[in-house]
This record gives sequence, C-alpha cells and structure tokens, in this order.
Amino acid sequence: MPIVAETGATKGQVADAVKGNWVDRLAPEPARPYLRLSRADRPIGTWLLLLPCWWGVLLAALSEGRFGWQGLWIAAGCALGAFLMRGAGCTWNDITDREIDAGVARTRSRPIPSGQVSPKQAFAWLVAQALMAFLILLTFNVNAILLGILSLATVTIYPFAKRFTWWPQVFLGLAFNWGALLAWTALSGALGWPAVLLYLSGIAWTLFYDTIYAYQDAEDDALIGVKSTARLFGERPKPWLRGFMVVSCLLMAAAVTLAASSANVLTLVLALGAPWAMGWHMAWQMGQFDPKDTQMCLKLFRANRDTGLLAALFLAIAMLA
Repeated sequence: MPIVAETGATKGQVADAVKGNWVDRLAPEPARPYLRLSRADRPIGTWLLLLPCWWGVLLAALSEGRFGWQGLWIAAGCALGAFLMRGAGCTWNDITDREIDAGVARTRSRPIPSGQVSPKQAFAWLVAQALMAFLILLTFNVNAILLGILSLATVTIYPFAKRFTWWPQVFLGLAFNWGALLAWTALSGALGWPAVLLYLSGIAWTLFYDTIYAYQDAEDDALIGVKSTARLFGERPKPWLRGFMVVSCLLMAAAVTLAASSANVLTLVLALGAPWAMGWHMAWQMGQFDPKDTQMCLKLFRANRDTGLLAALFLAIAMLA
C-alpha cells in the first residue's frame, strides 16, 4: 500500500470527516484508508441513502396493512445494504474523481489523491462491498432484486454527471432515493404509484440538501470547471431551495394519501405528519443557510439526517396507530 507522509495530528484523516469518529479512533490502522474510502468516518451519507428505504417499507406497510418480521428484516437489510452500497458508491466516485479531488482543498486528503490507497486497491474494495450487498439483496423477492440490479446504472453514471450537466444533484437523487422503490417492492411484491411519488419526493429533497452541500466547493469547482447547482444558482439559491422543499413535501403528501387511502382518518393524519415535519425542518434550514458560510453549509447538510428521520418517525407512528 502506498505510504503518505502524515503528522501525528492527522494520521490520514480526511478534512471533512467528523472529528473523533470511530474510524480514526478505533479501526485497525490497515483498514482505515478503506473505511475512509467508504465514508465510514462520515455517516451522514449512509443515513441519506437509508432513509428513503425506511420511508418505502413503512409506506408499503401502511398500504398493505402489515409489517411483521418481513418488514423488520427489510428495514434491517436496507440498513446493512445502505452502508455497503454507500461505501461502494463512494469508492467508485473517488476512483473516477481522483484527479478532480486532488485539486479541491476539501477533498485532496481523501485516500486515493493523498496516496493512502491505489486505484487498483480501491477497485478491489468496491467489488467486495458490492458483492456483500448483493448477498443481502438476494434475501428479497425477485422484483426487488431486479430493482436493486437496475440501481447500478444510476450509481455508475453519477460521478460523471458534474462533467456534462449543471444538475449533477439530479443524478445523485436518482441513485440515493432508489431505495424507496426497492423497499416498497420488497414488502408489497410489486412497484406502485405511492412508491414512485415517494421516489420523486426524495429526488427533490436531494436537490435541496446537496445544493447546500455544493456551496462548500463552489469556488474550487469554478476553478477546475466542475458543474453543480450551486454554481448555476450563484448568489440566489434560496428561491430554488424553497421550490425543492415545496415540491418534496407535496409529492410525499401525495404518496402518503394514495398509500393510506383506505386507512382510518387518524392513521392518515399521522402519516401526513411526515411531509409536514419534514417541511418545517427544511424551512428551519432555510433560515440558517448562508451560501458563503462553508461550515454552516456542512452543518445543515448533516442536519438532513434529522429531516428524513422525522418523516420516518411519523410514518412509523401512523403504521402502529
């Protein structure tokens, strides 16, 4: 493995990792570069990939009137799969972006551009993670397995999107919210319109949070010619963010209404609390957002774990009502 010069203070840590994370403190030294490739030191991405899965299985439970052990396994399997596939996707992203990452202050400390891991080693790690995730996928029904395989197309394309479109966040949304379709299908057996609406809601949510995230790198991206919605929106991001927020909440409300159309009034009201709570949390973020404050951008991006958890919480309460 290539050795990178490090001080005792850094020990190969990535610049935007959570300080004092478990990888830097507890993981065996040889494993740390690979876990950093998987962003195990930055768990927010796993949450953002997992939460649409939980929305999907909970919404399917509302529609089907059942959850049980199958639903519990789907929720747990999605958690394991999200960790592994987020790791595989990030590894693929770092392989394809290694030259771009070397030119951006926030990303040049990542394992490949910093020399901790070679591209060949990274690719082997990618394959290992994908195979483990595939084993979990095989425990679901055939339609869910097929959807899982189809998701690879979105994962493969995303890292290249910033090279040819100002809207790479759309491609991230397509990849990160696929779990809403998969988890719904894993429980219900077939894809349904509520899942499609939920998927579209998640894409709008991704446009919201990843645009905030992209403002951290807007200056560096301009220097190296990388496109993003942050560069596209420039000094006027808030009207766009407000639009993404409204679209996301309306689409989730439509998905909930369609899925819970045969439920009692209390269940429907509780389920509609999901887009309501999510919208209020996104509105709070809008009040805090300053595109020139990179630390605040990172803080708000990470806060979207709570945004998604609030929606999942209301869906879970409605399911139990």
